[in-house]
Amino acid sequence: MRPSCRFPPQPLRPSPGGPGAGLHLPSCPAAGGGCRHFGAVLRSRWVAAAPRSPLPAAAMSRLSGGWDRAGEEVQLLLDLCLQCLTKNLSRYAADIKSLPPNIKDKLITLMSRQGQITDSNISEVLHPAVESLDLRDCDISDNALLQLYNCKQLKKINLNSCKENRLGITSEGVIALALSCPYLCEASFKRCCDITDSGVLALALNCQFLQIVNLGSCSGIMDASLQALGENCKFLHSVDFSSTRVTDDGVVALVSGTCSKNLKQCPRPAF
Repeated sequence: MRPSCRFPPQPLRPSPGGPGAGLHLPSCPAAGGGCRHFGAVLRSRWVAAAPRSPLPAAAMSRLSGGWDRAGEEVQLLLDLCLQCLTKNLSRYAADIKSLPPNIKDKLITLMSRQGQITDSNISEVLHPAVESLDLRDCDISDNALLQLYNCKQLKKINLNSCKENRLGITSEGVIALALSCPYLCEASFKRCCDITDSGVLALALNCQFLQIVNLGSCSGIMDASLQALGENCKFLHSVDFSSTRVTDDGVVALVSGTCSKNLKQCPRPAF
């Protein structure tokens, strides 16, 4: 049986100095890594006791300042809890999935910067309202993209590889992404060299709100990709297909398509 936490969440309470002197925060060793149930701390609703009678303007001003300070302290505690979590991901795995979306968004950003999102844990941090995923520093494959089936609101995904070719992302994963995320506006796949025209075709047919597409150094991309984008994505204004197998025929198909009036960046193919 999992031991119960000795430090349950506590409500905020007014400081002894009066309503304008600020608020005391509940103390929990999660900030230092000592509390196993940090998720309960993050999920708890801290409510301060409100005065029952109207206060003079000066008192209200002091009270407002106290609330501002309390908000900053709560944010600091939250940041400490999230930092603790990222250092002990396996220990807190059961707590992550039940976190509210706004907390998960902060966690996704922090884990992405540290390259900690993987095929095995991405399902725990995802939520249906997520709008942006920056996975360029994360070691993921098609398996991660297959888990985006509930992320209908996703608008931006970055799978660029800054140094070496990314081999785990193929057209299979891109097709799954396209079918799951119809409101996608920005998709970046630089150096995802296993993506072919079939993946881009799925994006063009299912994600018609696309505005920015990065296919730079995707060596499997040919003219058919640009033709599909030109025919189906009228909001498209930036396409990078440098170091691909696109020829002048593909460029003509793109600039002659429905996006012709919006295109701003369209590099010539590198042969």
